[in-house]
Amino acid sequence: MEILRIKEVAKKTALSPSSIYKQIRLGNFPKGTKITARATGWSSEAVEAWIAIKLGDKATPTASALGDKESNDSHSQALSHE
Repeated sequence: MEILRIKEVAKKTALSPSSIYKQIRLGNFPKGTKITARATGWSSEAVEAWIAIKLGDKATPTASALGDKESNDSHSQALSHE
């Protein structure tokens, strides 16, 4: 386990620090832990779990996410037959 500071959390989540704090206020993001009087840190595990939830546990890329032409072609064909 690693302690992440706000800049690292922002980089991992692609959210700005102000968006992270807003999501905490709304109850949509894990609260950090005070590590000193003026510093807050987040457990890397808590941040990774939040990311996994947001991605719907899509830890392994699918063929279509990788841009697999065959998969995309069959999807296009299925749409054109509807």
